[in-house]
Amino acid sequence: MQDYNEFLAEILIDEKTLNERIKELGAEISADYPDGNLLLICILRGGVPFMVELSRAITAPHMMDFMAVSSYGVGKRESSGTVRVAMDLQMDIRDKDVLLVEDIVDSGHTIASVLEMLQLRQPRSLKVCALLDKAERREAVVPIHYRGFDIPNKFVFGFGLDLDEYYRNLPFVGVVDLDKYKPPA
Repeated sequence: MQDYNEFLAEILIDEKTLNERIKELGAEISADYPDGNLLLICILRGGVPFMVELSRAITAPHMMDFMAVSSYGVGKRESSGTVRVAMDLQMDIRDKDVLLVEDIVDSGHTIASVLEMLQLRQPRSLKVCALLDKAERREAVVPIHYRGFDIPNKFVFGFGLDLDEYYRNLPFVGVVDLDKYKPPA
């Protein structure tokens, strides 16, 4: 496996900056949902590191659930536009304040489809918290209520974002130099 330092073009968001912003988001969310009816829904797998840190930063009582959805395949760099639900929620979201926690909103197609699906389940409220917003690539309208960082149209990895399923564990968000990256065989 290739060492990420061989293709890391730059560290876009360092660990300290990530942690500070997640704490700020947690404080905002805590202030907005003091009654304990909040359900965080993490989109697997990329959202897990963000969800864990965000949950720790939210002081208001809250619950968690998970969904696995995809519009990308292994080795793909672009969304197919077709959203597939691989794992659905375990909880009923009717009359709950739902916060969809996402690692990155890129074209917006995946998150727009998930929001449409969840809205049919009649939550009391439904909002989005995205760590990264790549608005320059947006093709679908997605309301982002809590935003960690606006980022440029660069291919990023780390802190939950994978590169061919690897490197999610890195404590920062880096930019890939695609000319130097060699996909696993």
